Amino acid sequence: MSMQDNDFSRIIAYVKSEKPDDPVHFFHPRHLDHAVKTFQTGFGGMLTYAVKANPDPLVIARMVELGMQGFDVASPAEMALVRSVSDTVALHYNNPVRSLSEIVAAERHGVRSWSVDREDELAKLAHLPKGHEIAVRLRLPVKGAAYDFGAKYGADPETAVLLLQKVRDLGLIPSMTFHPGTQCDASGVWAQYIRACADIAARAGVTLRRLNVGGGFAANRLGISPDLYRIFREIDQAVDQGFGANRPELICEPGRALATEAFSLLVRVKAMDERCMTLNDGIYGGLAEWRDLSVGNRITCFAPDGTLRRADGMERIVFGPTCDSLDCLPTPLVVPCDLSPEDYILISGMGAYSQATATGFNGYGHSHVVCLQDHDTFDRGAGHRHAAA
Repeated sequence: MSMQDNDFSRIIAYVKSEKPDDPVHFFHPRHLDHAVKTFQTGFGGMLTYAVKANPDPLVIARMVELGMQGFDVASPAEMALVRSVSDTVALHYNNPVRSLSEIVAAERHGVRSWSVDREDELAKLAHLPKGHEIAVRLRLPVKGAAYDFGAKYGADPETAVLLLQKVRDLGLIPSMTFHPGTQCDASGVWAQYIRACADIAARAGVTLRRLNVGGGFAANRLGISPDLYRIFREIDQAVDQGFGANRPELICEPGRALATEAFSLLVRVKAMDERCMTLNDGIYGGLAEWRDLSVGNRITCFAPDGTLRRADGMERIVFGPTCDSLDCLPTPLVVPCDLSPEDYILISGMGAYSQATATGFNGYGHSHVVCLQDHDTFDRGAGHRHAAA
């Protein structure tokens, strides 16, 4: 976060006033607005939000205000959350494995778009009336993401051909979907999937109504912003080349790429020595993803009075606050050598999965959510209002 950022001034004012000793998530509405508008202006199809990335009601409500067309939901709880904000937005149930009771709940919430990757799951949906969409989910052995989603879900091309034909024979709307994997910055991955979908549809003798190109769009973790417009252009070109006159309507379902910049995470140094430091949050809380993805470097360190720590950096092993020895970041974090106990570390770009995966283990991992607006700062956790700096 830039030191000239007005939000940073508000954060410093909040810290001076409240002296928080628990982690704090700061919500930056304008950063969310920018991310949503990037997709709305650059992607040539329907934009939906993968709720799993950040299910905060503030995020859902803001997206509805911004004209989000639909939401990718994976459970009845996520459906109920979105419906608590809007009765009219589309719900796409693209978790391809469901219990019968979950299907009933989804129908009650108005789901009309589903995905499948195996015959027994399609059989559970055979009762749906005409007008419901079934997207066959494809997996391919392609690399380019931080980790692959194909290990759990997705049909191979031969199975996808058969599933598309069965969807058509049931009188349901045939579509396809895929997920390139998380933090994917290789536009060629989308092109490979799109070409494969076009080939599968042709072999099945089925015209696709829609093609969901998934999520996986990368976000800024290490100070380098991905070129999303390059990916949008390659997606569009691949669809034209693969489908020609049978071009399907497009859908995307980003989560991380929309939510990441919407929140920053404030943590506090509890203790430190010459080689280690312990924070008030760790892998059982807001830093859970840092266990599996690279440790981020977008940090700003400062004293309780707001004085920035600017000394040369040094590596420190970072432990979380729980009693579990596994509560440790996988690689050291470079912090200023004048950082001291009771100081704060503000981590930018923490809107994706940092709240969604926090456990509360050992009594830690809980955090306030503070919404930074142009004219005031609202602390939802503490339940009172602060004047803006």
